[in-house]
Amino acid sequence: MSQLPFVHPEFERIALALFRYQAAHNPVYAEWVRLQGWDTARIEAVSSLDEVPFLPIEAFKTREVRTGTWEPEATFTSSGTTGQTPSRHDVARLEAYLRNAEAGFAYFYGAPSNYAWLCLLPSYLEREGSSLVAMAQHFVQQSPAGESGFFLKGLDELRFRLETLEANGVPTVILGVTFALLDWAESLPKPMPLKHSIIMETGGMKGRRVEPSRAEVHHTLQHAFGLDRIHSEYGMTELLSQAYSQGEGRFRCPPSMRVIPRDLEAPRLQAPLESRCGINIVDLANADSCAFIATEDAGRVFADGSFEVLGRLEGAELRGCSLMAL
Repeated sequence: MSQLPFVHPEFERIALALFRYQAAHNPVYAEWVRLQGWDTARIEAVSSLDEVPFLPIEAFKTREVRTGTWEPEATFTSSGTTGQTPSRHDVARLEAYLRNAEAGFAYFYGAPSNYAWLCLLPSYLEREGSSLVAMAQHFVQQSPAGESGFFLKGLDELRFRLETLEANGVPTVILGVTFALLDWAESLPKPMPLKHSIIMETGGMKGRRVEPSRAEVHHTLQHAFGLDRIHSEYGMTELLSQAYSQGEGRFRCPPSMRVIPRDLEAPRLQAPLESRCGINIVDLANADSCAFIATEDAGRVFADGSFEVLGRLEGAELRGCSLMAL
């Protein structure tokens, strides 16, 4: 049984069953597990999530990470900057991804259909294969508010629709990549206090601006929109689940996901809670790819299972979905 207090026995049971299955039926993951010294007997005997090897996230850049034999309904790709190899995540069933994303959001906020959705995601809309855009489109389609939609450069139209929604008391989510939210906030002639809306940033400057700290970003947005907190979404191409922060940069996982602290000096070992660590992720929604991912993010994991992201690990590529350092 896991020593981590936030890993429920039922979650662990499902995760270990999935580990055994993927170690047998995912060629890329099976190769990695065996490189770690695991044989079939050890795989079958594993009794704790603390023991499971995590696949380096870089594998999604060079290999087809699939469990079983199937043809993808969709392929998500990362937004890596020029010269970087993008990650590719083949998805067996797009509907399963969308349902899981919907359930993950609803776990924290209620059904996406309860909100209007104003999406400010220019860098994602300008390319194909964004899992974030697929999720946002699904939420927009579910919204009964006619004002919902995507905005590339029409900030005046965005403001007009938001003012209409606010005047009518419609709960609204403004989902935006960080640089675009900052550009919008700085373009306002005066603060625009919001009473029925939340701003949710997805992190990342996409090379457009100097990377500020999360505290600086949130301070700017709070001042521009009269809010006491800024929400955040943590997701990536290689994962099919998302974590959310409802303020102060502390993320919490949906039922399908857990974050495991990785020791920075001995990556096969867990790091102590609340220490600076590498972020390993168990994502049960990745049943058709790999559910055990060693990311390149540094962070801090707490006893209740929540976590902070402290930026990229030293030596790791800076890419679009990295979050701001605290």
